[in-house]
Amino acid sequence: MKNRLVILVFLLFMIIPSKAQSIWDREHLEYVKRSLDNPFYSKAYQSLLKHADKALEEEPLSVMMKEWIPASGDMHDYMSLARYYWPDPTTPDGLPYINRDGRSNPELEKLDRNRLSTTANRIETLSLAWYFTGDEKYVKKAVEFIEVWFLNKKTRMNPNLEYAQMVPGRDGGKGRGFGVLDAYSFVEMLDAVALLESSKSFTARDAKRLKQWFFMLLDWILSSDQGRSEKNQANNHGTAYDVQVVAFALYAGQYDLAHKVISDFPEKRTFTQIMPDGSQPHELRRTLSFHYSQYNLTHYIDMYLMARKLGVDIDHAVSSDGRNFYKAMDFLVQYVGDDAKEWKWQQLSGWNSVEQKFYKDLYRTAVYLDTSRNDYLNLYDKYARNDWRDLFNILYLKK
Repeated sequence: MKNRLVILVFLLFMIIPSKAQSIWDREHLEYVKRSLDNPFYSKAYQSLLKHADKALEEEPLSVMMKEWIPASGDMHDYMSLARYYWPDPTTPDGLPYINRDGRSNPELEKLDRNRLSTTANRIETLSLAWYFTGDEKYVKKAVEFIEVWFLNKKTRMNPNLEYAQMVPGRDGGKGRGFGVLDAYSFVEMLDAVALLESSKSFTARDAKRLKQWFFMLLDWILSSDQGRSEKNQANNHGTAYDVQVVAFALYAGQYDLAHKVISDFPEKRTFTQIMPDGSQPHELRRTLSFHYSQYNLTHYIDMYLMARKLGVDIDHAVSSDGRNFYKAMDFLVQYVGDDAKEWKWQQLSGWNSVEQKFYKDLYRTAVYLDTSRNDYLNLYDKYARNDWRDLFNILYLKK
């Protein structure tokens, strides 16, 4: 009965004209499309086509392929393992699993998490390949992946994350609020899907069914215990929750909800997560503290880009005691480049790769949010190790 009610409400929302959520800049993509022979884009374009052509040969992935059965007994229910949890060596059966923060358990491969992200990435790649070439073969393959993961009754994922990031031996196999983050891979994928709506092979019916699926996922996120738990998280999980709600709401036609989350974001997230000196205490206590500090700000940028598409500037919001997004960026700037201060907190591994991601954050901020921040651009130009095959160049680099 509840599913019927959700579908009815969805149909009412769909009477409103569609506005696709967008982190990507359509004008920039149009410029790149006209400039594919430009050296700044040509290698990334060729790399994109190479990956798209490889995706054409791949079989679709499905939640039905996992090696463990969810506690519900329904293989259609998405299931993933809490990344940093491992068997307890002090118990005969290893249960319940215990936390080893910062150390990923390879058993992740047995469940759905990596298949979800791989599917989203393939759909994104194929959609962009179609956008730049006009070749419908890429759309047809993307639609095949969409059909198998989201729509086909025999293979589709149920629109919930009830068993995401579960800890074996705890809570009867139920997932945790942290598992909502697993769906973040869908955020930019929806930008790619929006491109497909002007193709021939992704039909209006396909779009309607996919939007219905995301409407139902969003309903679960808003009403489930796990979703409510994630909403109340004070760290990067809370930030990512808001980004996902806005992205899925805009895609499914719930514009009032999207605007409400955006308008509440400074008070709810920025001013509570970022200190007056720009530090993020919730992220600094982690064993990968530099990573999580940067990772959270990436979510902030995604939120701000979506807000800007709706004509709302919240990235310059400042609290009475000076807390704001740019303070957090400047805090991390102190620890990169030739004159970097010594990082005082734990970072078990991966410093160099995180630093490179941060330079991309600086670039997106300076080019798409605050064009007065030439200092951010200078850091990117001086220290970013640009791989010209990187998709980032097509999606964001302006030359």
